[in-house]
Amino acid sequence: MLYTIPLAAIPAQSLTCPIAGLQCQFWLRQLASGLYIDITANNTPLLLGTLCQNGTDLLRSPLSPLPGTLYFGDNAGTSDPDFTGLGSRFLLYYEDNSS
Repeated sequence: MLYTIPLAAIPAQSLTCPIAGLQCQFWLRQLASGLYIDITANNTPLLLGTLCQNGTDLLRSPLSPLPGTLYFGDNAGTSDPDFTGLGSRFLLYYEDNSS
């Protein structure tokens, strides 16, 4: 099943939402070199300071407690995400691969 993580077009934001039975917190921030993300699951860090790129699985570790893939998609091409298009052009998807 494919889920969309709700994001807003602002340069720095944090949000919490449940994914695969875990309480996940996302912190995104736009820097001159790109959009970066930190993710924790049940207060355990999964990613810290990771550059967001179009179509790239953010959960590449086989040890991740999340059984799926988490990635940004560009609805208008193949650009890497920036804050101006979050929630519209650039969406953050979680695809549950556990079933």
